[in-house]
Amino acid sequence: MISELHYVLCAPTVYKNACTSNGSSLISVKRRNFCISEAKIQVKTGVVYSHQSQTSVNGNRISRVVRTEAQTALFDYLHFTRGFHFTDAEHMSKNSPHFIQNLLSVVDNEQDVSRALSKYFRYNPINEYEPFLESLGLNPVEFPALLPKSLIFLGDDGLLLDNFHVLCGYGIPRTNIGKIYREGKEIFGYDHGVLSMKLKAYEKLGFSKSTVIKLVTCCPSLLIGRIDKTFLMVLDKLKEFGFGNEWIGSYISERTTLNWDRMLDAMGFLVQVGYDNKRMKVLFLENPTLLFEVSGKQIYVLVGQLLKLGLKMNQIYNLFLKNPQILSSKGAKNLWTAVCFLVEIGMETEDIASIIATHLDVIGSNALKGPNTVMNSLKIQKDELCQAIKKDPLMLIDLATKSDTKAADNQDNNTFMERKKFLLRLGYTENSDELSKALRKFRGRGDQLQERFDCLVQAGLDYNVVSSMIKRAPSVLNQTKDLLKKKIDCLQNRLGYPLEAVVVFPSYLCYDIQRINRRFSMYLWLLERGAAKPKLSLSTILACSDARFVKYFVHIHPEGSSTWENLKNSLNTR
Repeated sequence: MISELHYVLCAPTVYKNACTSNGSSLISVKRRNFCISEAKIQVKTGVVYSHQSQTSVNGNRISRVVRTEAQTALFDYLHFTRGFHFTDAEHMSKNSPHFIQNLLSVVDNEQDVSRALSKYFRYNPINEYEPFLESLGLNPVEFPALLPKSLIFLGDDGLLLDNFHVLCGYGIPRTNIGKIYREGKEIFGYDHGVLSMKLKAYEKLGFSKSTVIKLVTCCPSLLIGRIDKTFLMVLDKLKEFGFGNEWIGSYISERTTLNWDRMLDAMGFLVQVGYDNKRMKVLFLENPTLLFEVSGKQIYVLVGQLLKLGLKMNQIYNLFLKNPQILSSKGAKNLWTAVCFLVEIGMETEDIASIIATHLDVIGSNALKGPNTVMNSLKIQKDELCQAIKKDPLMLIDLATKSDTKAADNQDNNTFMERKKFLLRLGYTENSDELSKALRKFRGRGDQLQERFDCLVQAGLDYNVVSSMIKRAPSVLNQTKDLLKKKIDCLQNRLGYPLEAVVVFPSYLCYDIQRINRRFSMYLWLLERGAAKPKLSLSTILACSDARFVKYFVHIHPEGSSTWENLKNSLNTR
């Protein structure tokens, strides 16, 4: 029942970049490897891709100017010489740092990098697949298995670029297409129109375009062959539980790894345990990670742990049915911590199984301290603690519960739920990516956020306008109510700007009040002397760096520097 994963780590071969004066001749280059003596190897044509370790790359840092020159030279070659579309050439040149590093090693003694590379490209055709694949988010160590053996020009495989453009046009980020290429290379060999038809087929199943993008990015196999039957069975099961297709899209991203067979098995197992459709919906609503993190594997891990303790399958079924919270990540972690605790104090396996079977609800709901911490605080030995818990299993919870942590967790959870309710009132969609991102950005209780929101409305802004502002600049509501009032008063009464100015630039409310006072005091001083344009935007004055502000707002007047220093000193002492 429990499948085991084995990872084999292989050290990549590390090559020094090389060039040849003959397109297909074999040349000799030195192997570059730290802690390994140099050896000679044979490689073919063009720029040899260097599978350098991170140490090597960091050890040969290049200046931004030189890197930009190399990127420009590569862009010119791809766009003007090789005829790539402007967007493709630009993305490849700006998103292939390893390839650029290797190009620069060819001309590392040249002062005019751009001219040297242009000359190099004239006589040395590059393998265009290398910067192309790297710009898609792939690591150079993966290239040996992905590079065609007989092609170096992308244009020689017309279908490759055609299907690549279909994916780009559909809305899939270029840096995510690398995963699709790695896991479904045959997708890029489809005849014209086939890939578009496959993508549309998933929309016809009821998925939005954004969900289709997530699905095919995290699971490229969906685009290979006919629509996966197991995938359709998973959808049917979820519909039985009361979930629509878009529910999946709320919990997956390009980093998610989905195994439809395992998900189907996990759902089947829970049905076998005794979960009906209603219970199943509640379970997955409260614990979506059961399906979307390693595709239900956690259920099997839990079963394996309980079987090792000596529990029978019918006992496990009954425990899962009565204690669904144990299936959550937190519940499973608490259970495993308790088992380790009991093992460490010397309790027999049968006794541990008995305690788990009879007190799983409280064990899964409480985080425990370590055995040594408990023994030191009670000044008792392992055998005494073991006997006390065997006599009264609830002693485990009484003696080892992290009460402070538990209280803090409860408080954090309440705060989180209040924030979530507030955001839903603002118009965020339940279980959406936007809601998840917003929850991470906001600070404070729900009532505090509402109070700050109301402060902006009471200042004279429309409710919907404030909602839009908050979505563009969430950190506005991380300011206290008093500070928001102070900044609005400063804007209107001291600076003379209308309230609507913050609608265009809501980040004004996030800047430090001292920065606002210093910069606008300087600006008003310049206005009085006719040295600055009136009514400059808030962003022009506040958003620029200190160096840029000094250049354009201080040095433009002969007395600017001394005034700026006086302003800083006087405002800092207030």
